[in-house]
Amino acid sequence: MSFSINTNMAAINAYNALAKVNAQANKAELRLSTGSKINSVADDTSGFATGKALQQKVSLMKSAQANVGSAQDMLSTAETQLTSVKDLITQVKTKIADASNPAADKTRIANDIKSLGEEIGNIFNNTKYNDTNLLVSSSNGAGTSFNFQTGASSTDTLKVDFASGNLTGTSAATIGSAEVSGISKSIADALNAFQALTASSATAESIGSLSTSLNTFETTIDTSLSSVGNYEQRLDIKNDFLTQAISNSTSSVSRLFDADTAAEQLNSTKAQIGGQIATSMLSQLNTQPKNLLTLFQ
Repeated sequence: MSFSINTNMAAINAYNALAKVNAQANKAELRLSTGSKINSVADDTSGFATGKALQQKVSLMKSAQANVGSAQDMLSTAETQLTSVKDLITQVKTKIADASNPAADKTRIANDIKSLGEEIGNIFNNTKYNDTNLLVSSSNGAGTSFNFQTGASSTDTLKVDFASGNLTGTSAATIGSAEVSGISKSIADALNAFQALTASSATAESIGSLSTSLNTFETTIDTSLSSVGNYEQRLDIKNDFLTQAISNSTSSVSRLFDADTAAEQLNSTKAQIGGQIATSMLSQLNTQPKNLLTLFQ
């Protein structure tokens, strides 16, 4: 063992130990301040990359879940209106049955049926979701299908198509003041049959002849309602999956990024105590070379 005053290795080692303890204290206190275990990529490179990827997926899944909600709202709007049309068809069939009564006023029945047909035409023209037509083909409505991203991947989509081939098409009809275009032939035929029913031609036979086109029209509505129900079931399943997936992914992100406050508090206290001890030892070791002065007395 040598005695030197130019280089105090004991004090240098104590200084290094103090710097290390202070760094540990700073890290623990930073984690307590931010609540995050990873405050820079250097803290955990692989954990940072994995956590950020999971955070991105969570954001995308939340957006997809919002899309699912919008799709459900859109389908609910269409379902409500198609159900109304179904009820109106029932009323028309009741009027047709009333017309078979020889004592019935055929002219009034014809006017009632024509009024109900006009309301059906208005429903097709005015059923919209955020200004997007749902029951007719048009420039501001898909007319055939609507594509929704329902997952984190851009390829995870659901094509909602309850109208194409059933409700929408290239046909047109006029019923009262309602001009309806972009509808299928079966709907146009029914609306035209309502329009053709006039007071002068209102007989039990002419009113009863509506049944043929009305039955085809009702089948079209039933088919679309069935499609709406099927899509709503699929969207419910996707919403349940997304809810669980978001929860699981959020849990993984928390495990990677969130600091254990209790543990970090212990680390901070431990480092503070260690820092105080190291500071005291550094002070003592820094003055140790003064002992050599006793050799010169």
